[in-house]
Amino acid sequence: MSTLEIRRAIPDESDALSALAHAAKRHWNYPDEWIAHWHDNLTITRDFIRSNEVFVAVMDGEIGGCCALVLSEALAELEHMWIDPKQMGKGIGRALFEHVEARAKEAGAPMLELSADPHAEKFYERMGAKRVGDVPADMFGQPRVLPRMRVRF
Repeated sequence: MSTLEIRRAIPDESDALSALAHAAKRHWNYPDEWIAHWHDNLTITRDFIRSNEVFVAVMDGEIGGCCALVLSEALAELEHMWIDPKQMGKGIGRALFEHVEARAKEAGAPMLELSADPHAEKFYERMGAKRVGDVPADMFGQPRVLPRMRVRF
């Protein structure tokens, strides 16, 4: 049986987490030009890891997913939720989401918000998030919208 551990990421894992983000985004068969355009948004830097609560899910000694909780006075935001495509369907996403949700509650946040990839909206709905709006995200003249989602505590 596989074991799953969630722990804080370390800055030295920035390259591995960025590679994971790129692989996860490519899983949805987005055009190469879109992936190239998103390069900076898919890059998880050492400074980002140092400045935010970034978590990794380790299954059988390998990083199977990651996510970040970005806290401000006004908001708890889920960012960089990425699951290794080879590990999808094994409960890693649920475990990471529940971990971040618990951390946001501990921090006193009244809710957790996120902007979802359209392919991930159903997952977040299963986690209890409700769509509260749209974030325009047109790509090279092609209309595109990201669901803005929220979980209230």
